Amino acid sequence: MPEPTSDPNSSHSNVPRARILIVDDEEDIREGLETLLTLENYRVDQAVTANEGLARLETTSFDLVLLDLMLPDKSGIDFLAEFRQRDTVTPVFLITAYGSLEVAVQALKNGANDYFSKPWDNEKLLIEIDRQISKSHLEHENRELKRALKQRYSFPNIVGKSDRMLRILDLVTQIAPSRTTILITGETGTGKELIAKAIHTNSPRVDHPFIAVNSGSLPAELLESVLFGHAKGAFTGAVSTHKGCFETANHGTIFFDEIGTVSLETQAKLLRVIQEREFMPLGSTETIRVDVRILAATNSELKRLVEEGRFREDLYYRLNVINVQLPPLRDRKEDIPPLIEHFFSRYCKENDKFLDPQGRSMLQFEPEALHLMMEHAWPGNVRELENAVERAVVLATSSVVPATALPETLLQAGGMRIRHDSSGNLPSDASLYEMVADFERAKILQVLDEVSYSQTEAAERLHIPLSTLNQKIKRLSIEIKKRSL
Repeated sequence: MPEPTSDPNSSHSNVPRARILIVDDEEDIREGLETLLTLENYRVDQAVTANEGLARLETTSFDLVLLDLMLPDKSGIDFLAEFRQRDTVTPVFLITAYGSLEVAVQALKNGANDYFSKPWDNEKLLIEIDRQISKSHLEHENRELKRALKQRYSFPNIVGKSDRMLRILDLVTQIAPSRTTILITGETGTGKELIAKAIHTNSPRVDHPFIAVNSGSLPAELLESVLFGHAKGAFTGAVSTHKGCFETANHGTIFFDEIGTVSLETQAKLLRVIQEREFMPLGSTETIRVDVRILAATNSELKRLVEEGRFREDLYYRLNVINVQLPPLRDRKEDIPPLIEHFFSRYCKENDKFLDPQGRSMLQFEPEALHLMMEHAWPGNVRELENAVERAVVLATSSVVPATALPETLLQAGGMRIRHDSSGNLPSDASLYEMVADFERAKILQVLDEVSYSQTEAAERLHIPLSTLNQKIKRLSIEIKKRSL
């Protein structure tokens, strides 16, 4: 069934109330339920077998499942047992021609939310579907509220399910309550400030200031004034006394971004604050005591700077009590899909577009675009990925975002290298991507040759948009020959 043609930004009445999956091998039953539910403004998907239904539930979010008891490959009871191992939330209504109490009890024990016998009462079925979906949405909102409150004291905006990121978050949980100085290292764009904020937010200092200082953006004299403050008349233009970051952040946290750029003179003063917990403002003879936790970050190798005499060794060891090393995005590519989903959600809400009735993003990348993103090296890391997703949200005209919405630099870097052995065949250890790409390349070349390299005609024969064909030609490094006259 085609999806509703409504604009995501149109009135609520044109947006489907919820998405329902029907799993039944009888076509008449599926079509009858689809007609009934579509008239009530539900979006309906169908599956003929249990395995097909389970596969759909792995890739798509549904608000309710209507499940037949007797299916060709397994029973509805077995379906429920398997589904409930991974999803205990999505409501499931069992529908069967066998209306025994024993089957109903077994279905409810295995995780069904309700039970209907054929032929059912349409009005009663619709009432129960509406009631169950409303209840589920309310429970979802309550869970999200609790999660949001919990995140207030956990890891806001840090997305990652890879082993490396989970180990980092475990480490953050351990070190946050202490007052130990932490050194956070990683390439530009890996999220060093987010980790610093998570450490502060999960520490006893959470109700006191978190102050970030970009050390590399300030000249040495100004940086010292910013950090330690100054007395009136300390230098030309100092017309009044000014508090510095250390005094303002008392009992809180200061985060030094790009600590490796700090001058040697300022490094000496930082060392004294860490050791003695006191400092003297510029132009003042008064010593001020403070209790400030210091977090520092760098994308450079501080140990090398120490060896070159550009960073104090004693300060290096004071800062590097515990090192949190953030991996580049190219080393944790399993985090790319959840990051895309996270940024889709953020920027769809910011731009008020492509949101379902529950305020969730409806956007997704077409397979070609997602493949390019998974293969990209992301030299700018998460920040570069965020920019690419924000661009895609702004340029999107439908819920499926094409590869053409990606930045040109990403498209140009997206060439697929296919290895071949000496006989021109794929090697025995070829990846699935290489196998698929090799087949695609051969097929596209065959069709292009048949139409004298007319890309428009080739796209028509392959039943794909011309823009998609052009992206494949770029990615697969296909050379376009001049058309013969």
